[in-house]
Amino acid sequence: METLKKEMKQCLENNILRYWIDKVTDNEHGGYYGRVDGHDQVHPEAEKGAILNGRILWAFSAAYRVLKKQEYLDAATRAKDYILDHFIDKEYGGVYWSLDCEGKPLDTKKQTYAIGFVIYGLSEYARATGDKQALDAAIKLYHDIEAHAYDAVNGGYVEALTREWNPIADMRLSDKDENGAKTMNTHLHVIEPYTNLYRVWPSKELRESIHRLLDVFTDKLYNKETHHLDLFFDNEWHGRRNIESYGHDIEATWLLWETALVLGEDDVKTKLEPIVVDLAKAADEGLQPDGSMIYEHWKDTGKTDRQRQWWVLCENVIGHVNLYQYFNDKDALTVAKDCWAYIDKHLVDHVNGEWHWAVDDNGKINLEDDKAGFWKCPYHNSRMCLEIIERQF
Repeated sequence: METLKKEMKQCLENNILRYWIDKVTDNEHGGYYGRVDGHDQVHPEAEKGAILNGRILWAFSAAYRVLKKQEYLDAATRAKDYILDHFIDKEYGGVYWSLDCEGKPLDTKKQTYAIGFVIYGLSEYARATGDKQALDAAIKLYHDIEAHAYDAVNGGYVEALTREWNPIADMRLSDKDENGAKTMNTHLHVIEPYTNLYRVWPSKELRESIHRLLDVFTDKLYNKETHHLDLFFDNEWHGRRNIESYGHDIEATWLLWETALVLGEDDVKTKLEPIVVDLAKAADEGLQPDGSMIYEHWKDTGKTDRQRQWWVLCENVIGHVNLYQYFNDKDALTVAKDCWAYIDKHLVDHVNGEWHWAVDDNGKINLEDDKAGFWKCPYHNSRMCLEIIERQF
């Protein structure tokens, strides 16, 4: 573990964070550039996404909290100020989905997932610095989600609404997603920031929200027959249950356990423990002999996406380290180490910095998708490094 910690710290500081400071900082319009393509070319004209900026804020805030380096605080503060100045909708609340390169609202819809990530970043900044402005903004966004996106009748949170919080026809996060009113992915990335916010704002109302979210996972999203999480649903929780996403499954195992640890309630741990174990076994269906984990499988068509995507491999490492640490699974540590070896060999760009998006089944690097962008952020990989650095064994 000590060797792994040293390797993770070196990757975090020299390969990931250095890249974002040196390559992605937008010194003309403020904040950070919206895109660096797979060939390492900066696109200063690219739109700037709320998810990207929330994740940048989280990554540098967490890095400062753990490593205490001033340059990480400076980078985090830059992200925080830009979000508060440009992304926050000061008239209707919430955050804009995207801005143009100059910081003007471009797509003003309210995507619950995006608001969640801004809460994640702001709460981590508050956790790292004690900053009241960041904490107040995070609490305000929490109340925005609860007031507008929470479904008091059927439970859970709707995917998206208009700027004025009215119903919207197209709720998809991306073109790759089904147009479901409720999704596993959004609920996973709402419980994640709510848990982090609870660390710095342990209010009764937030605790109740987290408990409701846990019930959604155990009663709606977790498929007791397949032991996977189902992904897309309508308002009444009817879904096709046709996709098995190995990366989301293994990510959920440790995020849900993190929630249980932060709440500190024994009955929550007791309820979640068998689900975490079964979900991890289901995720392991995606493990490959080369140490990697493939993306996902469609049960209705039999199609399997065998890409080794950067975020899936990051979550595979954390999830299995978590199984080793808290569930006495000795084999899980070997899985994590083998996956990290695969990442270091195939995905980390040791020449230019940061990581490539994916590697295909034949080992070919995906250069068509971004190095940094709307969805490619210093979040999954920096979090993997920080989780390993921080954990005590």
